Amino acid sequence: MSSSGKFKKQLSLTDLTFIGLGAIFGSGWLFAASHVSSIAGPAGIFSWLLGGFAVLLLGIVYCELGAALPRAGGVVRYPVFSHGPLLGYLMGFITLIAFSSLVAIEVVAARQYAAAWFPSLTQPGSSNPTAIGWLVQFALLCLFFALNYWSVKTFAKSNNFISLFKFIVPLLVMAVLFSFFKPENFSVQGFAPFGLSGIEMAVSAGGIIFAYLGLTPIISVASEVRNPQRTIPVALILSVLLSTAIYAALQIAFLGSIPTEMLTNGWAGISKEFSLPYRDIALILGVGWLAYMVVADAVISPSGCGNIYMNATPRVVYGWARTGTFFKVFTRIDEKSGIPRPALWLTFALSVFWTLPFPSWEALINVVSAALILSYAVAPVSVAALRRSAPQLDRPFRVRGFAVIGPLSFIIAALIVYWSGWKTVSWLLGLQILMFVVYLACKRLVPTDHLSLGQQVRSSAWLIGFYAVTILLSWLGSFGGLGVIAHPLDTAVVAACALVIYYWGAATGVPAALVRLDADEVESDGDVPAPRTFGQQPVADAVR
Repeated sequence: MSSSGKFKKQLSLTDLTFIGLGAIFGSGWLFAASHVSSIAGPAGIFSWLLGGFAVLLLGIVYCELGAALPRAGGVVRYPVFSHGPLLGYLMGFITLIAFSSLVAIEVVAARQYAAAWFPSLTQPGSSNPTAIGWLVQFALLCLFFALNYWSVKTFAKSNNFISLFKFIVPLLVMAVLFSFFKPENFSVQGFAPFGLSGIEMAVSAGGIIFAYLGLTPIISVASEVRNPQRTIPVALILSVLLSTAIYAALQIAFLGSIPTEMLTNGWAGISKEFSLPYRDIALILGVGWLAYMVVADAVISPSGCGNIYMNATPRVVYGWARTGTFFKVFTRIDEKSGIPRPALWLTFALSVFWTLPFPSWEALINVVSAALILSYAVAPVSVAALRRSAPQLDRPFRVRGFAVIGPLSFIIAALIVYWSGWKTVSWLLGLQILMFVVYLACKRLVPTDHLSLGQQVRSSAWLIGFYAVTILLSWLGSFGGLGVIAHPLDTAVVAACALVIYYWGAATGVPAALVRLDADEVESDGDVPAPRTFGQQPVADAVR
């Protein structure tokens, strides 16, 4: 291993767009349709549109950060640039949990669908794997590790090939199911049988946000993208718009193709009737060949997505280590391949760990969705803070209307976390507060060089305030809480608190004199732009 190795700029717009679409089209589209139907009924269509709108807003915000500061593991490093190491530490922890468990979720999904062909992979009457099923999951993880070990281009070529197949089957599913379309399905039990709260809850608990969140892999490989100032924004926006259109069409096709007599007892039981939604509906409709294609794609799609997160997670680990709040060994990049191999080994170990409790897809999805959206929620606050502290920073992509988009995107992210429910919010945000206390205890023993501990706490207090307020409102609210604050008042209160916390966070970033933006060492292929500047100084001071 060599710490003097460099990231290699090898990824094109096509590579990056396929990474985004490939990360979005994993297991989400295969399972979410029936879960969304059970939670929201036909109105689940609006849940998909709401989720797409939320992720598009956050994606646009990330465009400004990704174009101005193309850094490996950027989702972890941007908070350091705007608010200091403490915020980067908290985001690194939550993002590592989300990303590494995503690799595991995708192999679990592939195994659950493969059990349609090989029943011995799953325990009878359960979604949990048998010993053989777990070994299949482990073999897939080993394959992802091997594909990512040699070079980023090897990963990209394999992902492009997989992605082509991944999109053929959803298009076939839509075409076939629309031929069985029954308009009465949308009114027989009412269009929104569970009201507005059902539409909201489906965004988190139905797997919608999980299905959409493929943006961070694009940001995580930013140091390896050719012409990142143009490529990153285009790839981000294309990925979200295309996926929203496909997801909404798939949900409409599923809702309309269910035999109407199966809706006699309402929508709530649909997820049990269609545990493998598109395969099961194809069999009921007598289209056996489509069921076969869905199962084949259901093994390939999650596998491709898991492969992407096996690639993205080491960049997050690397980015966390570069902030100075994680082990330095993970900043090492292999000189020949340009791969952060120590970080890749850690990713592999964690992904195996997440499969050890033998979880089902449904058991993990809500927690991972909340963890992912938490890592996204900091982005608009980072942009707002950097606009105050680093106004001279070259921004090739500057978000227009950010005075509206910034707070709106943070509010929506806060609501999605809240809609995850008390059980998820309490332990996930409680764990983050605990990690904050651990950081304070450790940093009193090991002083920080360029930022005092007091400054870090002042710049990060808004996030701890956000966690505490969200826990309290979730406990009192109607999404798994005591119901003291009824719906939709609870949603309005969360939105109002989020707005106040957004402006608090934007105003308490690291002062301009203390901002340090680091530069990755990259191997150029001739199209790397001139160094960014902050004020009159090159943006190359390392975050220590």
